[in-house]
Amino acid sequence: MTASISRLYDDPQAASQAIRDLEAAGLPSKDISIVSSNADNWYSEDGSKLKHNKMDRGSKVDRDNDGVDDRTEAAGAGAGIGAAVGGTAGLLAGLGIMAIPGIGPVVAAGWLAATAAGALAGGAAGGIIGALTQAGVSKDEAEIYAEGIRRGGTLVCARVPDKDRSRYEGILEADAVNIRERADAYREAGWRGFDPNARPYDSDQVRTEREVYREGPRR
Repeated sequence: MTASISRLYDDPQAASQAIRDLEAAGLPSKDISIVSSNADNWYSEDGSKLKHNKMDRGSKVDRDNDGVDDRTEAAGAGAGIGAAVGGTAGLLAGLGIMAIPGIGPVVAAGWLAATAAGALAGGAAGGIIGALTQAGVSKDEAEIYAEGIRRGGTLVCARVPDKDRSRYEGILEADAVNIRERADAYREAGWRGFDPNARPYDSDQVRTEREVYREGPRR
């Protein structure tokens, strides 16, 4: 038996690290999915580089502890997007761009993205909601995740063996959004549910949204 676990991240870098950690822990890439807002063009159209946004400035990613931002090293070397976000193989090597009604352009890969794309191709509105509910996510949580992506977030979903669920959940917890508190914040500001006909956020709105929650509560 398998279970589906999902987590939302404000920073695509944190999401990509979570994916790398899942793969390092033995979860096959085919069982992991990512859907990330690309409203601020953090992922280039041709997949050749990671584009920096204002939020990234002053926030160094230096996992090899050599004093140089890993993203700059990858881009400077002409590396592909997989290397730029922290992995040269696995799920991150297969990132691509698609558009979701109400969310706009997203960077996506994996089974969840394929399911959403299939729903959209078939004319089903809100394909991401249907994809999430098919994966076992409640409709209420699916709408929160979709709204989180719309506002600049990154969703990571994983299908895991029931017996290993706790272990993989622990990996995904790091830097993940507290979805209940985030939903409360949305509702306090007047949000009533995900609207596939809503106007997608632009880059300035996404940056503002990320700043609001940058130091906010985490799961």
